[in-house]
Amino acid sequence: MFEYKTIEKPIENTLLKEKGSKFIGFAFPVSNEGELKRALEKIRAEHPKATHHCYAFRMGLNGENYRANDDGEPSGSAGLPIYNQLLAHEITNVLIIVVRYYGGTKLGVSGLVKAYKESAKITLEETHIIIKELETQIEIHFNFNQQNTIFTLLSKFDAKVLNFDANENCVLTASLKIAQKESISEKLSEMQNISFKFPD
Repeated sequence: MFEYKTIEKPIENTLLKEKGSKFIGFAFPVSNEGELKRALEKIRAEHPKATHHCYAFRMGLNGENYRANDDGEPSGSAGLPIYNQLLAHEITNVLIIVVRYYGGTKLGVSGLVKAYKESAKITLEETHIIIKELETQIEIHFNFNQQNTIFTLLSKFDAKVLNFDANENCVLTASLKIAQKESISEKLSEMQNISFKFPD
């Protein structure tokens, strides 16, 4: 399992109205805590007068890092229905935020569950779900006159060069799919005057 399903790009401002309350949905692809925090702060800054900013996210290959936040709504009535939509779509590395502006009529717990679920659902329906392959980085040290050989090898494995320091002794960093890690290691091990490692 070297791949996972996620969303291609952010979706913002889907709107659901329920008995005067407005539910505005947002979905963001996130791959670490920093991106998660920035997305949450951005929406809080854009909607400072909203009654609630409820959200749920899943991160990690199997969605092992997750959270559902009700932000003051009755327990289990907001974060969980949002989170369940992430599960239903089998996606990970995604954050969904639903901003609520209270409209004066109480919806009750079952009404809230339904509204938050529906808002998350219509937001995800607008996203484009893609399959991403896990990647790793490789660092290769080689002599200047070997660069053609190295570049040919990297393109064969669809590796992307991230950094290339061209001196007499070259250092190159590239990203490649984890599924290719063993094959490229084998090839590099057969070459003379080359060292490589996978920095974590």
